[in-house]
Amino acid sequence: MRDALAAGATPAAKTAVAPGPQRTERIEAELVAMGAWATPGSTAVVAIRQKIKPGWHTYWRNQGDSGGPTTLTWALPSGLAPGDILWPLPERQRLQSLMNYGYSDTVFLPVPIEIPADTPPGRSLPLRVTAHFYVCSDEMCVPEDLDLALDLPVREGAAPLDTRFGQAVQDVAASAPRPAGIDARAALVDGKLTLTAIGGPLTGAAPKWAYFYPFEGGVIDHAAAQSGERGPQGLTVTITAGRGLTTNGLKGPIDGVLSTDLGAWEITAEPGAALTGVTGDGAIGDGEGAQTAAAATGLSDFAKAALFALLGGLILNLMPCVFPILAMKAASLSRAAHEPAEARRDGLAFLAGVLATFLLLAGALLALRAGGQVLGWGFQLQSPGVVAALALLMLAVALNLSGVFHVGAGLQGAGHGPLSRLPGAAGAFFTGVLAVIVAAPCTAPFMAFALGAALFMPWPMALAVFLMLGLGLALPYVLISLNPRLLARLPKPGPWMETLRNLLAFPMYGAALWLAWVYGRQTTDALALLFGAGLMLALALWLYGRAQLAAPGKSRIAGIAALLALIAALGFGVLAGRASPAAPGSAGASTHLPSQPWSEQAVKAALAEGRPVLVNFTADWCVTCKVNESTALSSARTAEVLEQANAVYLVGDWTRRDDAITAELQRHGRSGVPLYLVYAPGRPEPRILPQLLTEGVVIDALKDAAAR
Repeated sequence: MRDALAAGATPAAKTAVAPGPQRTERIEAELVAMGAWATPGSTAVVAIRQKIKPGWHTYWRNQGDSGGPTTLTWALPSGLAPGDILWPLPERQRLQSLMNYGYSDTVFLPVPIEIPADTPPGRSLPLRVTAHFYVCSDEMCVPEDLDLALDLPVREGAAPLDTRFGQAVQDVAASAPRPAGIDARAALVDGKLTLTAIGGPLTGAAPKWAYFYPFEGGVIDHAAAQSGERGPQGLTVTITAGRGLTTNGLKGPIDGVLSTDLGAWEITAEPGAALTGVTGDGAIGDGEGAQTAAAATGLSDFAKAALFALLGGLILNLMPCVFPILAMKAASLSRAAHEPAEARRDGLAFLAGVLATFLLLAGALLALRAGGQVLGWGFQLQSPGVVAALALLMLAVALNLSGVFHVGAGLQGAGHGPLSRLPGAAGAFFTGVLAVIVAAPCTAPFMAFALGAALFMPWPMALAVFLMLGLGLALPYVLISLNPRLLARLPKPGPWMETLRNLLAFPMYGAALWLAWVYGRQTTDALALLFGAGLMLALALWLYGRAQLAAPGKSRIAGIAALLALIAALGFGVLAGRASPAAPGSAGASTHLPSQPWSEQAVKAALAEGRPVLVNFTADWCVTCKVNESTALSSARTAEVLEQANAVYLVGDWTRRDDAITAELQRHGRSGVPLYLVYAPGRPEPRILPQLLTEGVVIDALKDAAAR
């Protein structure tokens, strides 16, 4: 085990520790007991209770891509022997391209301790432990050491549960994954690890999802999705192999936890051919959505999601594509200003139309999730095909905002159509429906949070978030309907709206160009295909716009030409979506900067030579560090500027404790990594860079230091 439980340390070193909770800025920890007392000759269970500050987390025995597990060093009376931590099933904590395994909020780590039979009753056993935690947020990681103490009474007879935390510790200990008679095999073929498992609780079961947590790092690609299939005797899980496995091959058994919606069990997968009876009954997912929901469905998180959805809906009213309908309906209310009851009825009917349409959208998203689409929204950018499609969509939206064509021709005036002319509440309801339809292209930037909620929250919460988004969109109109006198203060539609609409096209053009750049880095010599698709799409939409303005006889010719151009665009788009991904190490791949170990002497020596210095205080367990190093600190452009500036790149590795690095962090007002410093010759103090780096920030700092 990596938790390094060490028995028999000198008790005297811990005599000053008082029982009770110990705290830092990020975590509270306490050594607690499951039973009210210990019985001689029995196994007592104690636990490390962690209460973690919101926004921070600790780690499982295999931390994943970064971080480090909680480790315990015990100081116990002679004869007492602690066992291994009974690790509860971890959360999956994803950040961009990384996946870690850990805990948030409150967690108990139970540890069994053997009590010698000759322990005399009537005394208390002084249990002392030093707990080392890696406490991390999305921006930084801080190692924390806390000395914990518990005086455990010794009595005869079976002990009841401790009144404070006994039940919680017992529940965690009882649910911790254990072996369950499952027979498993592992096979490595073409970079894919296939696990087959039968027997025990898997026989005749019908799990909806399965996920494998290895005990050791390097076995799997933690961030990659896992796929599975169930059979009458068990299941199959297919996993992208990790760097350690692909480099060294499958040399022996693989140990870990097989987690499903039906339970989680420890397994040992021996190398060998796939077992029988593990396929044929349908595909299963990897449960990431369910796991994420378990960590993110607290009341505060839900309230935050609902608030952002409401704000997003309100902001949507400022978009030119939505405002005309709202203004038109407000004008219609002015005619009913002398009939408040009718105005209120129309306002509530409009709200109902908006909410019903958003519910349909939410239902579609939830149906995709139920069908196994459990990946987060951000992962779409990892697929070149999706990136190409998004680039073309942004181009189409930009051309629409530029006035090249109009969506649906009659949609912007739909409020004057037959549906809106329906009497009373019916017309208002369908106007709400049309408002959402017209707003669909504008909604996308503001729906990211709501979409994430629909993918990762239980369906009642997801529906509520979408309802809040719709409420935000309809709220101004509803408020006006409740007080028709406010209508006189509304700005009237005019030429300014078209100017604003045209200006909003340029951010969309920028988004299309950025996505094209991303696509170019993801593929091999396929950017021309995407450009061709964009060119033909622009031609098709221009012809479509001409058809909208042409006389009835001539519009047919323009419409046919637009259709042909659209077919050509689709052809180029399909070819672009099927382009081969760029190989690792190709021209588009990032390069690592040459570095030297950090020390105060190294900084002084470089400055004495008149050379700028870039210092990176990092650690293998720091998530933000890894993200920054894979982007801003790994680009060819950064390396070029570093060479041009004749700068020295120093790395202070804080993976293991280093008093010199700790002191340097404290000197700059930091208690953890990352920390980025740029020294310039002749400048007494370094420039501190942001914790979230961009290539431009690093390059500008180096150029400024070189100019001194």
